[in-house]
Amino acid sequence: MADRPSPPSFVPPPGPERLAWNRRRFVAGLSGLGLGSTLLPGALTACAGDADAVSIGMLRTAQQLAGLDFSDDELALVAERLNGERNPLEAYEGIRDPEIHNHQPPSFVFHPLPPGKPMPETAGGMQPSRPDVSRPESDTDLAFLPVTHLARLVESRQVTSTELTELYLARLREFDPVLLCVVTLTEDLAREQAARADEEIAAGNYRGPLHGIPWGAKDLLAVKGTKTTWGASPYRDQVIDEDSTVYTKLTEAGAVLVAKLTMGALASGDRWFGGRTRNPWNTEQGSSGSSAGPGSATAAGLVGFSIGTETRGSIISPSTRNGITGHRPTFGRVSRAGAMALSWTMDKIGPMCRSAEDCALVFEAIRGADDLDRAVQDPPFAWDASADPTALRVGYDRAAVEDEIEDDPENPDQVAARRTAQENTRAAIEVLRGAGITITPFDLPELDWNDLSFVLSTESAAAHDALSRSGADLAMKEPPEESRWPDTFRTQRFVPAVEYIQAMRVRTRIMREFDEAFGDLDLFIGSNLGLTNLTGHPEVCMPNGYHDGSPTSLRMTGKLYGDTEILMLAHAYQQVTDFHLRKPPVGG
Repeated sequence: MADRPSPPSFVPPPGPERLAWNRRRFVAGLSGLGLGSTLLPGALTACAGDADAVSIGMLRTAQQLAGLDFSDDELALVAERLNGERNPLEAYEGIRDPEIHNHQPPSFVFHPLPPGKPMPETAGGMQPSRPDVSRPESDTDLAFLPVTHLARLVESRQVTSTELTELYLARLREFDPVLLCVVTLTEDLAREQAARADEEIAAGNYRGPLHGIPWGAKDLLAVKGTKTTWGASPYRDQVIDEDSTVYTKLTEAGAVLVAKLTMGALASGDRWFGGRTRNPWNTEQGSSGSSAGPGSATAAGLVGFSIGTETRGSIISPSTRNGITGHRPTFGRVSRAGAMALSWTMDKIGPMCRSAEDCALVFEAIRGADDLDRAVQDPPFAWDASADPTALRVGYDRAAVEDEIEDDPENPDQVAARRTAQENTRAAIEVLRGAGITITPFDLPELDWNDLSFVLSTESAAAHDALSRSGADLAMKEPPEESRWPDTFRTQRFVPAVEYIQAMRVRTRIMREFDEAFGDLDLFIGSNLGLTNLTGHPEVCMPNGYHDGSPTSLRMTGKLYGDTEILMLAHAYQQVTDFHLRKPPVGG
């Protein structure tokens, strides 16, 4: 791939010294124990010293990390193989030279459907609302309109795409010094795309509801000719010579890219190499992450909509913090080609908008296969803004809604925030019941998913192996990034390969058990980000109240490929409430 700089890698010594050097590097690897690493823990380093061969003593120490208890006779056989002519060291060097770049996926493919469960048969089709809209008197009110309304103004030529683009570019420049949500303004590209949109619309070639609408991309989506920094200082000047599939699809829909928005360094948190992205409702808070910039910019009316990504909460968490509507699609419905990889079996791309219907419109534009991301499934997606939601089978997480939250004298503010969020969820359930929707208790099953948390970090260590081996990631530990990734990458190098595979087998069992527990429900009100990011289920969140001036959210988890249903219920809630229309102090 052209123009993608790589961090420097370690260079092995030449000639006969290379085998001894390899063995010293491999002491912690011990292929029979699955502990490959270039970095040794303290005890193992002390045992190894400058030895040219693997000894039984080293193996005794190393096997403790793998939870093994082989006898000395068994370890002697392992040592013999590791020290023999057919040792795996040269093969390991071969797969590191040339370096495997982040964009190269592994050969395995993850699908969220449990074995034996067929893809749901659904009908597609889009019937969005067509509101009767007049241009607002103020630019601020115009900037905060949802896409559904902006689209009608653009289609009817009450507003041009160029006007909207200049408005959002000006707002990005004005409020970014406070929010720190922008990495790069794509001004020249945006003006070119907006001018083309205006020409096409004037000629009667209207492409649909995103035509001419300015948007912002989380800065892990590659766009030719722009920096794609991944929020991390080692990549702050990176230019990737390709367009991500999501960018391509949105460009084909006529959308106008105005900015590459911030993300936590390598997709964690809200701290990046430029500082900490802020919540426009309360600038004393970060905007949460890792889709920090999309959350902050959308909430402050700096873009028409944005695109975020989630591996374990990075759409839902910043959407909650910033008071916008976020949609994490079912795993495998949106191609990740051209996006930074963190975890091939967990990464998802989705819309972050001002309304549920906006999310539906953007999702329709970006979903579907592209022959590049083999994990993508392409079932139809249906959206009818006038559909009757009362036929939905809806549950609520009984424990989260009904159980009283216990006092914690050491963290009274957290307790108060959780209680307010619970009260707001209870109130939202009553609002939905008042709209004629039947909602029944649902008991979220007790599944041992916590032990699988290392799946994400182990895959991320592989995705960023070249960076870790170069040592260039250590700069990320310092302010303003304050990233824990460097330590995580080094730690995960000692995860046994067998244990990773066993974890994926347990994951299959959990997927099946959760699917069975879901029963006949279309969705339930509630959220378990750790569990459902492993199982691949979709989720939507939207603002439903406030605590100390910052938004709380109503969260809904759908069945697999039940994106239509959760967006439908979210839309029904927003039809009878106005939380999603309120403006924050910054930008409003």
